[in-house]
Amino acid sequence: MEEAPTSGGMWSGSGSPSRSSERTKPTGMTESCSLAETGRWNRLRSPAGRDGRQVSAAVPIDPFRHSRGPADAPIVVVEYADFQCPYCAQAAPVLHEFAEMSEGQVRLVFRHFPVFDIHPYALTAALAAEAAGLQSRFWEMHDLLFARQDRLADKFLHAYAASLGIDGDRVIGDAAQPFGDAVEADYARGIEQGVRGTPTIFINGEPYRGRTEIAPLRKAASLSLRRHRRAPWSRR
Repeated sequence: MEEAPTSGGMWSGSGSPSRSSERTKPTGMTESCSLAETGRWNRLRSPAGRDGRQVSAAVPIDPFRHSRGPADAPIVVVEYADFQCPYCAQAAPVLHEFAEMSEGQVRLVFRHFPVFDIHPYALTAALAAEAAGLQSRFWEMHDLLFARQDRLADKFLHAYAASLGIDGDRVIGDAAQPFGDAVEADYARGIEQGVRGTPTIFINGEPYRGRTEIAPLRKAASLSLRRHRRAPWSRR
C-alpha cells in the first residue's frame, strides 16, 4: 500500500510532478493506493482551484453518470479509482470483464477518488475524463488513461482527446477546471462511504474486501442475491 506524504494538496493544479509514484507489482489486488491523513480529506469541501476559483461544496452531480451495464441490473458494482494508481489499472479490465460476462446482471459504476498527494497527475487526468464524458467519450478516455498511465501530462491528455475525435484543448487547462465539481462530488461521496484508498469497490452498497478477480467477484455478487434469484453464472 502506498502511503501519502504530508505535503501537497489536491487543487494545486497540474504542472510538473514534484514526485513520482513508484509502480510495484502488487502481491494481491486487495492492495491499494491510500491517503494517510484522513483529517486532510475535509480540505476538499471548500478547495480553491489553481486560478483561485472556489469550487462549490454542494454540486448536483449524478453519482451514477459513468456506468456500464443496464440501469436496472440487480447487482451494482461501484468502484472508486485514481487514474494514476497502478492497482486501479490492474482492476479496470477485470471489472469490465466481470460486467460483460454477467448477462446484463451487473451495472459497473466509476467514481473518482484521486490520491492527489502521491499521484500528481491524478486530478488532471480525472478532469480530462470528465471533459471527455461531456462528449460521450468517458469510457474510451478511461481505458486510454489506464493503458497509458505513465504518460498523463497535459500534452498527452491533449493527444488522447484528439485520438478520440475531441478537441484536445477542451480536456486540459482552464477549460477543464469546471469539471472539478464532478470530481469533488465523487471524492466527497467516497469520504462519506469510508473510502481510504484506491481501488475501493462496493457491491450493492456493501464494501468488497476480496481480490479483484472474476471468481471472488462472482461469489460476492451471488451472495448478494442469495435471497432473490440466482446469479446467471450459478445456473447449471
